[in-house]
Amino acid sequence: MTHLYLMPGMAANPSIFEHIALPKDRFEIHLLEWQLPKPKEAIADYAKRMTAFITHPDSVLLGVSFGGLLVQEMAKHIQLKKLIIVSSVKSKMELPRRMKLSRKLKLYALLPTRLIEDVDTLAKYAFGETVKERVALYQKYLSMNDRHYMSWAVKEMVCWDQEVPDPNIIHIHGDADRIFPIKYIKNCITIPGGSHIMVITKYKWFNENLPRLIEND
Repeated sequence: MTHLYLMPGMAANPSIFEHIALPKDRFEIHLLEWQLPKPKEAIADYAKRMTAFITHPDSVLLGVSFGGLLVQEMAKHIQLKKLIIVSSVKSKMELPRRMKLSRKLKLYALLPTRLIEDVDTLAKYAFGETVKERVALYQKYLSMNDRHYMSWAVKEMVCWDQEVPDPNIIHIHGDADRIFPIKYIKNCITIPGGSHIMVITKYKWFNENLPRLIEND
């Protein structure tokens, strides 16, 4: 039995994985949730704390977006069978220019208040799309709106310092991702038409392909 742990993206809850279904005779899925960070806690320390929720040896860890950064940091502390990121980045070199500029000018300090007060802005930042008619949908998926968490998450996202990617990582990325444009991404499995929320909108691809990606050596 392979144990698969799923980590959602920034501000999102595990319901983004509600349509992920793998053969139950071979896989057991475990859903991870964001915990409130401690004051001034570095993502490396936060990740080490999060490894306490991985209770099976040689598990598979999959993270989406900012959750993809987190699982890479977690993987530095535990032995995994496979490490998978979706709609994310493998190093600070893959961050888009606007995030690099935000880091340089420290603009990230100005953003969290808008994210908390305006669900449309939060959806655009977390999912790469505006809410439009799907307010209820986004309110369902985006539930971690604590101000301290958002300040921490935005800063850790744009200030991530990893330079050398894990050579064994599996990176799945959509060519229509607006948060992390494909032009900045290297060495990934590209999903045509995949947006930043393709784990929701293209779940059938994941259900069909994840077993092979996990079990192939």
